[in-house]
Amino acid sequence: MKLPVSWLAEWVDLPWDAQELSSRLTASGFEVEGTEPAAPAFTGVVVAEIVSIAAHPEADKLRICQVNDGAASVQIVCGAANARAGIKVPLAQVGAVLPGDMKIKAAKLRGVESAGMLCSAKELGLAATSTGLLELPADAPAGANIRDFLQLDDAVLDLKVYANRGDSMSVLGVAREIAALSGGTLKTPASPAFKTAAGTAAAVVHAPAAAPRFLTRRISGVNNRAISPLWLQERLRRAGLRSINPVVDVTNFVLLELGQPMHAYDAKRVQGALTVRMARAGEQLQLLDERSVELTPDVLLIADDGGPIAMAGVMGGQGTSITAEVTDVLLEVAFFTPEAIAGRGRRYGIQTDASQRFERGVDPQGQATAMQRATALLLELCGGDAGAVGEAVSAADLPARPPVLLRRQRLAMLTGADIPENRVQESLAQLGMQVAPHAQGWTVTPPSWRFDIAIEADLIEEVLRIVGFDAVQESPRRLPQRFTRRSEALIDERALLDVLTVRGYQESINYAFVDPVLQKKLFPAQDSLQL
Repeated sequence: MKLPVSWLAEWVDLPWDAQELSSRLTASGFEVEGTEPAAPAFTGVVVAEIVSIAAHPEADKLRICQVNDGAASVQIVCGAANARAGIKVPLAQVGAVLPGDMKIKAAKLRGVESAGMLCSAKELGLAATSTGLLELPADAPAGANIRDFLQLDDAVLDLKVYANRGDSMSVLGVAREIAALSGGTLKTPASPAFKTAAGTAAAVVHAPAAAPRFLTRRISGVNNRAISPLWLQERLRRAGLRSINPVVDVTNFVLLELGQPMHAYDAKRVQGALTVRMARAGEQLQLLDERSVELTPDVLLIADDGGPIAMAGVMGGQGTSITAEVTDVLLEVAFFTPEAIAGRGRRYGIQTDASQRFERGVDPQGQATAMQRATALLLELCGGDAGAVGEAVSAADLPARPPVLLRRQRLAMLTGADIPENRVQESLAQLGMQVAPHAQGWTVTPPSWRFDIAIEADLIEEVLRIVGFDAVQESPRRLPQRFTRRSEALIDERALLDVLTVRGYQESINYAFVDPVLQKKLFPAQDSLQL
């Protein structure tokens, strides 16, 4: 999982630089496999404004741009289709060095002098492909260094999250850990307020044990032809995703930020109410990747009156996909249990960001927050009117977090460390746990997002992670020796093997047995040995 440090800084104050942050996270059980800059090295590129534009006298596809680079007006010959007066773009000045060791010199293009080059995202190493100049926000100051303006020296952490810590597969999840390690306070980025229109998107849940909470909202009159703002494109790019269109970008943004997968449907192509149910034998679904799959009865799906429209928690269907022409959007945010999603995608050769999180477990109390965050962003970027949220919830099927007893004596025995009691309580409280005093120690109730806290040893590990494993000092211990009773009638395996070896036998250690059908497919020309 790739996490930009600048994004983490919006959620928690960072008292350490990227290198120290990586070390602290790794020491606490999150393996940082490496860090990389948000963009490759380049120099000499500034923000510039195209002041005027004129046709090139000798080339139909080239135009002559007068550009303000913050200090003077310079002439640039450019062939980009989106070059126009009034926009801010990156300007590689004479002497600049772009990725790939491309040096910018003054030149004449078809007889017209050009003092630099206006750049695309690809030329700056910010995209694999580009169709025109990289358009910067209107408030970008002319003459500003582009690396400073776009924070391109931002470090991106490559974080390995283990299967039992699905709660940390997000900016919010890692920010929680940093706040606990540093003693800081978790911050919540502000979202613009919005008004709610009348009308609720209906939903029916026929599989409450698999989908205990299911939220829907219709947003009408959106403009999905707009281009996502550069800050959103950069957030996604640095986290390893590409920008598609504003609606899809927002759902991906919320997934990365809050760890809550969500899906958007073309509301005009949804027939009737959304229905959550198990698949029927023989049902088929055309997925977003345009493959058609035959569903089995243990696959949870989203359907409408016309049939399946998405494989729940894994991938949406082609029939209700979000295109640039979409004007009405139906948002879905759900808590699907790990058991209902695990293995279903892999059966069809699919692994998505959503399925990875649902399989590990998402916060069953986080759906409303994700819906509000996504709605606010969509209305800000695309306009439209948001209806009320429809919610179907089965409280009895939502996972419970029973309290776990942590004993002082057990903590001391397993850690070998003398940790002050107030430090134990602070460490657990910083992780969002409710800590109550108990005669033997503490009664600890895990937060809704911590699926992995079930026994006392889990809590002891959490205390050590936050206090620091270096709190455990090596010291000699005297432990009682306990010997189990063993009957003399039992023959030692090693002695038996020695006897057989002396008598001329040879031990053979074979490969594991394999399915003969599978072996025939892999080695059709080789006869199998049957035992």
